[in-house]
Amino acid sequence: MTAANREGVIKFQLDFADGPAPAAELLIELNEWRAVFRKHGLLGQDPQRYEGYGYGNLSRRLPGQDGDVFLITGTQTGHLQALRPEDYATVLECDPVTNHLKAIGQIKPSSEALSHGALYQCDPDILWVMHLHSPDIFRQRIRLNLPCTQSDADYGTPEMAAEILKLAQCGNRNGPGLLVMAGHQDGILAYGCSAQTTGKRVIDTLTRALQTR
Repeated sequence: MTAANREGVIKFQLDFADGPAPAAELLIELNEWRAVFRKHGLLGQDPQRYEGYGYGNLSRRLPGQDGDVFLITGTQTGHLQALRPEDYATVLECDPVTNHLKAIGQIKPSSEALSHGALYQCDPDILWVMHLHSPDIFRQRIRLNLPCTQSDADYGTPEMAAEILKLAQCGNRNGPGLLVMAGHQDGILAYGCSAQTTGKRVIDTLTRALQTR
């Protein structure tokens, strides 16, 4: 794995400034689902996986704001048992085409923030995005008939954002969506209008993947 392809490396152009941490009440559902995903090994940090880098990140659209402002877990926070407000960043602007992102907070946003931003721009009804790593879902993606990005589209790049947009727009969703990032080892993206339905889609897909082994 080259330095450019390592988990956790920020690849977009980041305009970052010190700013306030998000309000704690906005993070309750994110932290609850983060605990669930850590329990299932879908998010965290493990010296035996991905060269020891942290993996997985969660975000939500910031309510009451114009545009596509969203809150996202900070970069390389997977090792933390629980996150505080200062472990989240606020993304103010995101342009997947020019590979540029503007954010504020006490920590830089996750290296996957560009992919999250692409989904929020795709559909105003998408309020939650969950990027996780599941070897089981990844291996069973064909059997489970899951939409997949092209294998040459790397995470955190305009190419990946374009692939995500294409898949999300073609979905005709009646509920939360889930896609596999074929060029990002074990990577999946779930997205939807509520934290509960989006997180449940992940767990239900994991259950199906384990049953088809």
